[in-house]
Amino acid sequence: MHTTPNRRFTSWTRSLVILAAVSLVGGLTATTASAAARGPNWSAPYLSMFHRNSKVASTVPSNGDVNPYGVAVVPHSVGNLVANDVLVSNFNDAANAQGTGETIMQISPRGKVSVFSDLAGQVPGPIGLTTALAVFRNGDVVVGSLPTTNGKASTATAGALYVIDSWGNVIETIKGDHINGPWYMTAYDGGSFGVLFVTNVLNGTVAAKGKTVARGTVVRIVLDFTVSPPQVDQEFVLGKGFDEATNAAALVLGPTGLTLAPNGTLYVADTMANRIAAYPDALFAVQSAGTGTTVSTDGFLNAPLGLALAPNGDVLSVNAADGYIVETTPAGVQNAWVLLDSTGSPPGSGALFGLAVQPQGKGVYFVDDDLNQLRLFH
Repeated sequence: MHTTPNRRFTSWTRSLVILAAVSLVGGLTATTASAAARGPNWSAPYLSMFHRNSKVASTVPSNGDVNPYGVAVVPHSVGNLVANDVLVSNFNDAANAQGTGETIMQISPRGKVSVFSDLAGQVPGPIGLTTALAVFRNGDVVVGSLPTTNGKASTATAGALYVIDSWGNVIETIKGDHINGPWYMTAYDGGSFGVLFVTNVLNGTVAAKGKTVARGTVVRIVLDFTVSPPQVDQEFVLGKGFDEATNAAALVLGPTGLTLAPNGTLYVADTMANRIAAYPDALFAVQSAGTGTTVSTDGFLNAPLGLALAPNGDVLSVNAADGYIVETTPAGVQNAWVLLDSTGSPPGSGALFGLAVQPQGKGVYFVDDDLNQLRLFH
């Protein structure tokens, strides 16, 4: 179990020159389907290409876990992982208690479903798997946990990040330091190292008992993949000061979605402030940049949660409050919006969390946690 970061920056130091050269020459490749793709006319709004909203599969395993949150596309076949399959993490148990889900599902593009990993019995409980989910080319999967004992925010604890091998076995736990309610994640895959960006939403929220506190963070974590299990080289608080609060319906509100652009800009869904924020040069920043610079706010944004990067470089976000997906240019123009979910009361509320662009940009995967389904907008 890792509790204190290794400040020697081993693999991270060795990789800086190569990484900087790659970013200058050809841009970066993130693990979350956010690299620029070639295909149809990407100069038009990406969402304007699609008109179908289809079920891929149920996300409910045999133990009854519900409330799918995280979505990540497998980039490479290794172990039990199959390239282009989708991993989905469940936040609730069969009784629908929030912060008690323990399973990660693996779903093929044609809807074949299996349990990739059940963390029960592998790590000390409680467990509540969040939208923080990433998968690397070497087969390592990282998932966040923000657990409760009874589904109530008053029992929520700091949780951890779990590193899981390609066979579904937990091989490392990252906790303590800056990990406090890991809520969403995106990642850069450097081969011998990986960089995680994680939002944290429990910095003072439980003690505040529903009052808003400006203590949400974005943490950058560097993993060394040259050793087994992978070790933490660095933890760094890139962003801080985001509004966050416990919430009876959502358990907790705070900074949520993250996506990394090829030019190194990290985008963040500042849920409570109803805006998309940005951190330029996020991989190399050495000073915290507060809540970042505002890219876009209000308009069709309505409590944005999950983020993904479209092949044309636009930011895709899904709303917590009304079930819409919104496309926003890097300049802040909201150029497309589509209703993905109209269930619930009010319609579309609280149904959408994680999302990811399908390989080759053929559609957008998203979870509908009212229906407990992985769906595809295409």
